[in-house]
Amino acid sequence: MVGFGVLQQQINLIRRFFSNVQTPDSVITPNQVWCADITYVPLARGFLYLVAIMDWASRHVLAWRLSNTMDVGFCVEALDEALERYGPPEIFNTDQGSQFTSWAWIDRLKEAGVGISMDGKGRFMDNIFIERLWRSLKYECIYLHAFEGGAEVRAGIRKWIAFYNQDRPHTAHGGHTPQEYYYGHLSRSGPGLRTSLLATDAIAGIINMKHRPGSMIVA
Repeated sequence: MVGFGVLQQQINLIRRFFSNVQTPDSVITPNQVWCADITYVPLARGFLYLVAIMDWASRHVLAWRLSNTMDVGFCVEALDEALERYGPPEIFNTDQGSQFTSWAWIDRLKEAGVGISMDGKGRFMDNIFIERLWRSLKYECIYLHAFEGGAEVRAGIRKWIAFYNQDRPHTAHGGHTPQEYYYGHLSRSGPGLRTSLLATDAIAGIINMKHRPGSMIVA
């Protein structure tokens, strides 16, 4: 765990950030702010823990992991994957859970040069986008299937997140998907810029994007 003084500095970082952008909806550039959260996933017998890392601007889910314990290891694994695939964001926002205040998590972010931010008391709105993700995932996937074990639920979540990222239009993005918005608005000179990401623009379908049929999420 980090000390109180360090925690307070981290909490204040997001407050200073919000004083400039007003609300999370004001963040429009991918890789400016990422967030992470943990939720439980019920099974037919027992449950697992799920962590996801999301880009605020696009709502794109960058990485996720399942675990049968609340050890920080699965969170760091997801973080490593996101950093490797997308490069570092400017700011990373989480709640003050023990996983996100652990030295393993904090040191990894510092090593990547990421500004660390944490929600203050009663500031659940700071992470509202990932809370909406959990709600949609549970009602559209988890609760509709009586998953028996880890392999089943992992396959179900993988399929749903792929649909969410690649095929599900968002009203906040003018009908574009999170993946389309992410690659379509990725700054050529901003934080986390990766040549490999820019090369995937055409694959992401940002040119002549058409509205996809299916459900639309309000976020």
